[in-house]
Amino acid sequence: MHPNIQEILFDEATVQKRVGELAQQIAEDYRHSDKKLVLLCILKGSVVFMGDLMKKIPIPVEIDFMRVSSYGQGSKSSGTIRIQLDLIRGDIADCDILIVEDIVDSGRTCSYLTNYLLLKGAHSVRTVTLLDKPARREVDFKADYTGFEIPDAFIVGYGLDYQERYRDLPYIGILKPSVYAEKGES
Repeated sequence: MHPNIQEILFDEATVQKRVGELAQQIAEDYRHSDKKLVLLCILKGSVVFMGDLMKKIPIPVEIDFMRVSSYGQGSKSSGTIRIQLDLIRGDIADCDILIVEDIVDSGRTCSYLTNYLLLKGAHSVRTVTLLDKPARREVDFKADYTGFEIPDAFIVGYGLDYQERYRDLPYIGILKPSVYAEKGES
């Protein structure tokens, strides 16, 4: 275990098992759709999750990326959603979009993206999140597929970071408060 990790919430095997279960649920729900299924990775935190998820979904998928932020350089949400990188594909009218998110906390980003993609003409929009932190919810949003519900703590690993560190950890853990308390963040 990394010395800055207080506790491992989900080890690598548990994460991989749950990703496989989510992939099967998604495949079952979209198996008979005549629309393209597009996995929309929300950069950067969702890259690891999406990479594993798309390999385990046993039906054809396409991928796209967006970078959306409500965070500055720290760990607190500014509350303002900014699209930093929009979809590469132009027309999404023939697509079922599955937003792939690493963590849903306030719910603002996913709620905003759902509305944004529907306005752009998506046939349907759903969300899969690896982690759900309902204690931080500020808007009425519930992901269609959820890997794990987590406590209100600073979570890193498996793509999630603190100041670009810890993304490479194969497990999901709680960062020691002393690591980010020095900067006055939570």
